[in-house]
Amino acid sequence: MALPTLQTIKECGDYAKTVEPFIPQLTGLPFNLLNNTDGLAQLYVETNPLVSAFAASVVFSVLFFLVSEFNRNYSQVDRLWSILPNLYVVHLAVWARLAGLPHSRIDLIAVFTSLWSARLTFNYWRKGGYTVGSEDYRWAIVQKYLPRFVWIIFNITFISFIQSVLLFSFSCIPAYAILLSTQFEPSITTPDVLYFVVEVLLVVSEFLSDGQMWTYQTAKHKYLKDAKVPQGFSRPDLDRGFLTSGLFAYSRHPNFFAEQSIWLVLYQWSCYATNNVYSWTGIGAGALVLLFQGSTWLTEAITTGKYPEYSEYQKQVGMFIPTSLGGYKPPKNVAKIAQKETKKQK
Repeated sequence: MALPTLQTIKECGDYAKTVEPFIPQLTGLPFNLLNNTDGLAQLYVETNPLVSAFAASVVFSVLFFLVSEFNRNYSQVDRLWSILPNLYVVHLAVWARLAGLPHSRIDLIAVFTSLWSARLTFNYWRKGGYTVGSEDYRWAIVQKYLPRFVWIIFNITFISFIQSVLLFSFSCIPAYAILLSTQFEPSITTPDVLYFVVEVLLVVSEFLSDGQMWTYQTAKHKYLKDAKVPQGFSRPDLDRGFLTSGLFAYSRHPNFFAEQSIWLVLYQWSCYATNNVYSWTGIGAGALVLLFQGSTWLTEAITTGKYPEYSEYQKQVGMFIPTSLGGYKPPKNVAKIAQKETKKQK
């Protein structure tokens, strides 16, 4: 059996009943792959889809580590960050079809994750993420403070393995619970549609914030190059060095807020589908929130050192969740703020 036999819909969110019985499949999967080369399609259907997806995430983690150390470029996970979560969900939809199970609800999730993937992949591409040699600038900064052997351990554990498994966890695990729930509720329900609409709206908000940031950064770099202020911008806005208008007037990272919300909503979707108030399926979304706390702190520490006014921006505008409806109001004494920040750095 590739799926557990469950008695109630609540059991779809029970780790002990839906995952533990299939752990032996994980340890036996390499042997089965080597000895069933002629029946891979059958092996695929007979293997629990969560197990096969997790196995794939482990394989990817090994590849991430090997390629990153060979190239000395540690953004290998970044290149697939926008792709793998969607593939894990699509994998569940494909598996359900091949196994002859109801798949309309998983298909609905796959539609929204495909939209999410297309949006994020496009944005990463236009920023040059797929250019040969491109790398997250933060890794170079972190490496300065770590001995080489510590960095290798950090790469093995966090960059390559933990991040790879995280991509699997926040997407595939809650979707798996919803797949299991189709044994009891095979058709798309009204709440499913509402969850889908919320997810799409969050993706749209990311698209808008990405567009606003792209437009600003394009104008800023043009201004730095020829000292001419592009239409639609003012010199003070460009001299500031960071965006404070549009969605960014209310949240310092509106795209990050939406990104975390997307996977938290999927987790809540799985709770609804399994008739649980809370469930272990939120482990990935919870870990993602923690990751954003750390990575955003590092990003802002770097940004504050570059732009004197950013500390004032931090005081007025929430990191993720808006703290005021008034939006950011630039201080009149920008020069004094710059002087204070310069003295602090000295």
